[in-house]
Amino acid sequence: MKAILKTILVSFFIVSVYSCKQDVENKNITKIGHPIQENYNISILLDLSDRISVKKNPNPTMEYFQRDLGYIKSISEAFTQHLRSKRIRQMDDKMQLFFNPEPLDPEINSISKKLRIAIDKNNASKEYLNSINSNYAAQTLKIYESAIKDDNFIGSDIWSFFENKVKDQCIDYKHRNILVVLTDGYIFYEDTKIIEGNLTTYITPELVRKNGLNNKDWNEKFQNKHYGFIKANDDLSNLEVLVLGINPNKNNPYEEKVIRAYWSKWFTEMKIKHFEIKTADLPSNMDAIIKNFILDKNHQ
Repeated sequence: MKAILKTILVSFFIVSVYSCKQDVENKNITKIGHPIQENYNISILLDLSDRISVKKNPNPTMEYFQRDLGYIKSISEAFTQHLRSKRIRQMDDKMQLFFNPEPLDPEINSISKKLRIAIDKNNASKEYLNSINSNYAAQTLKIYESAIKDDNFIGSDIWSFFENKVKDQCIDYKHRNILVVLTDGYIFYEDTKIIEGNLTTYITPELVRKNGLNNKDWNEKFQNKHYGFIKANDDLSNLEVLVLGINPNKNNPYEEKVIRAYWSKWFTEMKIKHFEIKTADLPSNMDAIIKNFILDKNHQ
């Protein structure tokens, strides 16, 4: 009987030791598996076309340039919130602002240079972090005020930006790359107007109407006739894109769906895995959406 009891106790001891060892190993695995803090590279592309004109496109609730400023405020706050979640020695983050084409006003280009932020362990400080949001708000307001006062809107060449500039200016392979595009969804620039069959480098209300995408059969026609943007890049899989400010022509009840179809097809063809397309809602309604996109830890 003693021999049997001894055998049982020894067996129990072995099982207990093995279980404890497994627990320790599992805990170690969990610790190793914790994700490291990402470095952010956030770019903002402004569409300074006549969509922001208070004469041509007035909005009594809130002007569209003011909505843009509200969106930029949320982007800036998300960026600084991300920075504050990191230790100083971990910081290597960037945020910058672009236009395409660049405005003719040298003052606007000068201001945009002040909005190129690169923060790391060598320049990070509480004072610097606290100044980012107020600086972005003040400087971007100057840009919009200058563009509206100038009243010389030359169009929006977003297509060319994706073809020629996005890889060099918005993608750093050591960072999480996020591009926020502020636009009404329409793209047009005379110098890069290209047509290849039913594919184009632009979309306007006139084009939508001309292609007959203004009735309930729009999607069938869109798919069967292969409408869309000309692909501007082969592989942007290391880029996430948030489009804000879509403002479809009110004369076509299907216009918003058509705009979304153009952009979604384009992004998918360029291998952009994570993207969202949002309408020109009030900034208070968009704040959480913008911050959730930027601060999302489960992206892609």
